[in-house]
Amino acid sequence: MKHLIIIGARGAGRETFLTATKSFGYGHEFDIKGFLDGKTDALDGLPGYPPILSSVESYQVEEDDVFVCALGDPKWRKHYADIILNKSGKFITLIDKTARIGRNAKIGNGCIIRDYAMISCDVNIGDYTYIQPFAVIGHDSVVGNYCHLNTYAFMGGYSSMGDMAIIHTRGTLIPHKKMGMGAIIGAGSVAMTNVKCETTVVGIPAKRIKG
Repeated sequence: MKHLIIIGARGAGRETFLTATKSFGYGHEFDIKGFLDGKTDALDGLPGYPPILSSVESYQVEEDDVFVCALGDPKWRKHYADIILNKSGKFITLIDKTARIGRNAKIGNGCIIRDYAMISCDVNIGDYTYIQPFAVIGHDSVVGNYCHLNTYAFMGGYSSMGDMAIIHTRGTLIPHKKMGMGAIIGAGSVAMTNVKCETTVVGIPAKRIKG
């Protein structure tokens, strides 16, 4: 039995705890040991959660530990995952049992796939990507490492996200379009053209506001 440790005990961490309890493997492949968070009082007044064990920086990885990083910002997710990886920590992928995974879909290591996410056939998802409830990824799409798809985000068929890209709540990337590394589609926005690296677009159709 492995012992899951969740990096981050704030909102996303608590939501990830609930996802872990409903994920494939819970109770027979892994249990939940606790959280890592530098804010030691993050769970004060919030009963029913496992303890905060320590900060990420001070935690000493044990033999049967496994990890997920429950931070919404891809840059911080990578930062803290790298700290654990440099201590030889191992990550696992959590997939909520209500998520729908299509034929030939490939999902990398350290991902979190939450309630009712829909991943179509022949999709390729990289490592350490966080997919929120009801997000939809169309057939033959490619999602990079450390990406974030927020609730009701949508990717059309044959679209792609570069590493550390973000689609915010109800954001849409239409079929065959690409997001570069670190690109962002704002909440409720519809990207009808490619989105360049480190560029933020908002609106319908989405227009560049940053980058």
